[in-house]
Amino acid sequence: MKFSRGLAALILTIIFQTTLSAEFLYKDELIFNPKFNADVEKLGAELHSKTGIALRLIMLKKLPDNKNIVEYETELLKDLNEPTILLTFSELDSKIDILANDTSLYEYFDKRQVLSPVASSVQAFIMALFYNHGFDSFKEMVTDSGGTIVPLLAGKAKDGETLGKYSGAMFNGYTDIAEQIAASKSVVLDNAAGNSNRNMMLFIKIVFYGFIVYGIVMLIKRKLYKKRLDIEEK
Repeated sequence: MKFSRGLAALILTIIFQTTLSAEFLYKDELIFNPKFNADVEKLGAELHSKTGIALRLIMLKKLPDNKNIVEYETELLKDLNEPTILLTFSELDSKIDILANDTSLYEYFDKRQVLSPVASSVQAFIMALFYNHGFDSFKEMVTDSGGTIVPLLAGKAKDGETLGKYSGAMFNGYTDIAEQIAASKSVVLDNAAGNSNRNMMLFIKIVFYGFIVYGIVMLIKRKLYKKRLDIEEK
């Protein structure tokens, strides 16, 4: 079959435009949402233009070829020469990771904080209090908080809202990393989520503290009820 020059040019244009549109949402096998794509691209492009750092988001259905997530990211980074940070999520593997192609890039953001399963310092303290394995373990757990991805992913989603949970959590983490890099570089990002991110995390904290208060109240009520039964039996 012969192709006309016009058709060939059209195909090349489509391929070129697709490549451009996927520069910072580097791979998406899950969301396929134009607004999500546009938001990531807009923030990623601004961060890149102001800092020279490419922050790329990867959304996978499943990791290929039985690779673990770090091996997969390492393979991708071989083809990316500029300063690059990958934020990768694999749904079926339940894996999230952040990997940079230059160790100096980790100076601009706190990887441990971004990937923490704990949203707040109070929550971290309570978990450390009950689940520590000694003083060293307590110190480590009590300082592990501020997570902007895992606490959102861990939340339950209503039917049909799972993809919304994924996109919200990953964009929240993407924005967190971008804002930390920008702050380290003393630049301001006009397209950062800012207050909306903080409001989302505040909502998570309120829900968590609500459960704690409810648990304490129920525990007190149970003890009082048991005490009353003991008195009545006597």
